[in-house]
Amino acid sequence: MKKLLIVAALFVAAASVAAQATDVSGKWMLTVQTSAGGGTPTLDLKQDGAKLTGHYTSSQLGEADVTGTVEGSKVTVKFAVDVQGTHLDVVYTGTLEGKDSMKGTVNLGGLGEGTFTGKKQ
Repeated sequence: MKKLLIVAALFVAAASVAAQATDVSGKWMLTVQTSAGGGTPTLDLKQDGAKLTGHYTSSQLGEADVTGTVEGSKVTVKFAVDVQGTHLDVVYTGTLEGKDSMKGTVNLGGLGEGTFTGKKQ
């Protein structure tokens, strides 16, 4: 019985450490490259468990509120913007590389795709 309790306690401790290791809350500076050019937007993220909320700012797409998720090392952020009368559903999908960096892809609502890297400030 004691071994079972010890194993259960270790599992809970490991799960707690894993949850803390994937905290992406804070300001992220991104570098984006697409076939139409590049940019350096920012993401301000707040994490509540696996749920993300926050704000996106860029000179190309403007500003937008974001939602998203964190699942292990996978981060997904989504938002909608209107650019010159065209509605875009933008999706960033990245993988954490340590606690302060990530890289991945961006889909610009079917109008194009690209890659990004991000550094937490």
